Amino acid sequence: MTAHGASREARAAARERLDALTDNTSVDAKRLADELAAVTALFAREVSLRRVLTDPAQSGEAKAELAGRLLGGQVGGETADLVAGMVRSRWSQSRDLVDSLEELANLADLTGAQQAGALDNVEDELFRFGRIVASSTQLRAALTDRAATGTAKSELLRSLLGGRAEDVTERLVERLVTAPRGRSLEEGIESLSKLAADRRDRMVAVVTSAVPLSDQQKQRLGAALVKVYGRPMHLNLDVDPEVLGGITVQVGDEVINGSIADRIEEAGRRVAGQ
Repeated sequence: MTAHGASREARAAARERLDALTDNTSVDAKRLADELAAVTALFAREVSLRRVLTDPAQSGEAKAELAGRLLGGQVGGETADLVAGMVRSRWSQSRDLVDSLEELANLADLTGAQQAGALDNVEDELFRFGRIVASSTQLRAALTDRAATGTAKSELLRSLLGGRAEDVTERLVERLVTAPRGRSLEEGIESLSKLAADRRDRMVAVVTSAVPLSDQQKQRLGAALVKVYGRPMHLNLDVDPEVLGGITVQVGDEVINGSIADRIEEAGRRVAGQ
């Protein structure tokens, strides 16, 4: 197994354990997310600690015992068990452990949103927030200012999102803004959007049209994209009067241009193998 493969397998195993845990609706997903985020911050800050916890020369049990002593009484049993399982695994780089912890924290919050029937709202709000940031140089500068305190950034976000977005959306964005960990704001928002889509095994199509789409057009486009890509599809809708061809659809790295009718027809031909 390659070093890269080791981290990939460890990350997949951690996600499986989180899914198994959060399938039990008695688990408080918000508390789990908050505690995982706190552990992420600790391991990101304490470089020597995370190196010890990912040292392949140390036994998995020894590392799990160390994590247990550090976290004992600080987090709940579910969080402690998740972290213990993660440090037992092999990681190619110590940073990979922190990245995976952060991902679990975000997934726990998104799972809570899904259980509450709010995941669609969170996906849409993340998309809209990304568009707002992209259109405002001043806002982006304020949210990424290294000289600004985390408290100041949190207060700015609350003034923007407070009462206008799901609590989960606020928490996800606040964690991203106050602890970017080397990522750009745009990269972080895109990553959160993908996690939200993956939560229900859906792909995300960013649809930019010259005029707002009707409900029928959205349904037809969504159905065609599902047939083409073979997976459930979430549409993030944006309006830009200057878009060429009437509509642009981006799915991952693939960009589809043209009129709605042309793209629907082509989607049908692709499905039919013509």
